Amino acid sequence: MRRHLLTMTGCLAAAVVVLTGCGQSGSSGTAAPPSAALAGAGCAPIPGDKLVVLADDKHLQNTDNVVAAVHNASSSPQLVAALDKVSAALDTPKLIELNKAVDVDRKTSKTAAQEFATANNLTAGLAKGPGGTIKVGAGNFTESATLGELYRIVLTAAGYTVKVQQIGNRELYEPALEKGEIEVVPEYAATLATFLNGKVNGKDAKDPSSPDLNTTMSNLTALGGKVGLVFGTPSSAQDQNAFAVTQGFADKYGLTTLSDLAGKCSGAATILGGPPECPQRPKCQAGLVSTYDFQAGKFTSLDAGGPLTKSALKQGTISVGLVFSSDAALAAG
Repeated sequence: MRRHLLTMTGCLAAAVVVLTGCGQSGSSGTAAPPSAALAGAGCAPIPGDKLVVLADDKHLQNTDNVVAAVHNASSSPQLVAALDKVSAALDTPKLIELNKAVDVDRKTSKTAAQEFATANNLTAGLAKGPGGTIKVGAGNFTESATLGELYRIVLTAAGYTVKVQQIGNRELYEPALEKGEIEVVPEYAATLATFLNGKVNGKDAKDPSSPDLNTTMSNLTALGGKVGLVFGTPSSAQDQNAFAVTQGFADKYGLTTLSDLAGKCSGAATILGGPPECPQRPKCQAGLVSTYDFQAGKFTSLDAGGPLTKSALKQGTISVGLVFSSDAALAAG
């Protein structure tokens, strides 16, 4: 699993579902909102190899910006400044290209990270820290591994001896980070805030994540203080739920935003694809209804931003599909 907390809800993945909800970092299942009667013909799928993300212009998704999480006792100004150098160099298009280098071009995460560090001059001007060994943990997916290698490069330049270890999912590496068994992890602001909130305040506590990054980071910093974690400056790079269409579909119907999709493509011919739990999640179908008033004629049960959804888009069996915003499949060219 990627960084998302995709709690399964057990909803039925019917062949035809009126548009309602989907999951993202920490989303919990909710009852699907009632749907208005479909008006308009909708937009039939159009196959194509190039996928594009429609802009979330009303900020449905929370701020899953890449941010370094650090064991407080291991932190120093020089260590955090080195990690912040990575954050400053990253944006979502660059993160997509890093993922493409590994997932499509078949480079190792170590090679892709070194090429990026060289191209972006990441090690220039870094102050030397107190030294010693720093253990960097990473999740069990490409992006996290590559970010971990970028952290290794800058921390080495700052005078540390660095070891990178891929550990698994958040449930495994976050407790290790609290204990200092690992000392740095690339994280995602909204997801981690939701995760820590559940540990600190209980599963029924109000979600601290927000579409506003400052709010998310303020809440994350407060929660981190309760479990011995501090954070670097968040990157502008985001890896979160997004909705993609083919370039041909966007061109034919004149779409650049989710508001465009709702205004021009609500109707019977439009088919949404996503994971089975999508119809019960507030950051997918339910949010598309409540935030955008988008109505689709059908829902097709596929996967969470994986090969099934991307293949269905390219083959023209769905109109719009849930993807992750930093997916290598979204690389230009």
